[in-house]
Amino acid sequence: MLGLSTLTAFLSLVGGAVWLIGWDQRRLLKLLVDGTALTVLGVGAVLIGLAWIAVIFTGHLLLRPSGLRTEQRTIGAAVMATLCLGIALPAAAAANAAFLARDTLDAIFADDGQSATVPDGPMVAGNPFGNKERVNVLLLGGDGLPTREGIRTDTVIVASTDTDSGATTLLSLPRNLENLPFPDGPLRDAYPDGFEGSTESAGLLNAVYENVPIEHPGILGATDNLGADALKLGVGEALGLTIDYYLLINLDGFRTLVDILGGITVNVNEWVPIGGDDSAGIRPDDYLTPGPNQLLKGDNALWYARGRYGLSDYSRMARQRCAMDAIIGAADPFTLLSRYQDIAATAPDLVLTDIPRSVLPAFVDLGVLVKDAEVRSLVFDNTVITPAYPDYDLIRGFVRTALADPVANGEPAPSTTPTTSPPPTTPPDPEVEVPPVTPSAEDVTSLCAYDPVAAQAALDAGKPRTRR
Repeated sequence: MLGLSTLTAFLSLVGGAVWLIGWDQRRLLKLLVDGTALTVLGVGAVLIGLAWIAVIFTGHLLLRPSGLRTEQRTIGAAVMATLCLGIALPAAAAANAAFLARDTLDAIFADDGQSATVPDGPMVAGNPFGNKERVNVLLLGGDGLPTREGIRTDTVIVASTDTDSGATTLLSLPRNLENLPFPDGPLRDAYPDGFEGSTESAGLLNAVYENVPIEHPGILGATDNLGADALKLGVGEALGLTIDYYLLINLDGFRTLVDILGGITVNVNEWVPIGGDDSAGIRPDDYLTPGPNQLLKGDNALWYARGRYGLSDYSRMARQRCAMDAIIGAADPFTLLSRYQDIAATAPDLVLTDIPRSVLPAFVDLGVLVKDAEVRSLVFDNTVITPAYPDYDLIRGFVRTALADPVANGEPAPSTTPTTSPPPTTPPDPEVEVPPVTPSAEDVTSLCAYDPVAAQAALDAGKPRTRR
């Protein structure tokens, strides 16, 4: 009876897993972000393993012939022990993976975390994001290094996703944007003219995360991450959006994630520096060579997204959007499932977020939609605004136009009506003019396509000098 019950449970578990992997990966991913389901899976793996061992041990005792010599008994016991070990090891590995994933979820996505900006209120049945038509997530790249105190968020991108279609628009702000505004409340009282610093670099967008908690600790009340909350409020005010959640990944985290995914495939249209420091006059160690469909791993992928020596911040911003699109392409459900344990083991040290665990199943559904939807990009570089004198009304108008575009909501693109935007206005400094450009969100696939003319021109010019 024990053997039949164990066999039935085992075959049911295997059959269910095969079904989910082959035909319902979305549900499997949702189970893998459900702490209760992971606990049941871990305990179930242990119980089934113990049951199988009991069956093997009992069967050996019942079927063992009498009158065996000592060496025969020893061989029988060794075979039984080998069979038991063959059951125990996979069961222990499965249980360990389940409990590790559960503990990872608890460490990163806390339902009891404190935030000054995470939306409150019960979820609406059938729509886990309430009545929101779009979910806006602030994606931050933390440039924290052992040689540098604190974290500078040099990458600031808002992913605005339509909750019905998964169509996503990436809104990129430059790290050197000045006078970040805040909505009515304590932060605006503290920075009535926008975020400012005692030095030029201390007043830039990438300094908000670190400096606000230093200058005004406790200004927003109870929160686990004042810097992130301040950025959510400021970036939301700058773009005219409500930022729902944030996700910060540090440099090591980006490198590790790319390696876990097996690398990212990108087009390289210019010599991209590996290392180097413009301000210190230190040349790069090497360069990524221009060329199509390059599989980049580890450090090379990191420098593709981060390299800036001899180039502009805006070139780097473009490559960051391409790297993000490449990660979306590489993170298919099968890859995520097959490398889930590696992701779970490293994530707590690499990622910070205020996304509650209870919302994760909804993000799984949304992520599946995003995989099959168009991803577009709107970047506020110096062809659109002057970062030192930003016109935030102008920026908000561009965002409204981009998100009102039917394509941004997953609808077919209109064939005749062009995208229009508010005309540029004159910045405070009459000597600094914003170029008369009307930006529109571009398809990231087209934006990141291989440009043979630019790449060949770079190759013809020759590889730039390195310090080697």
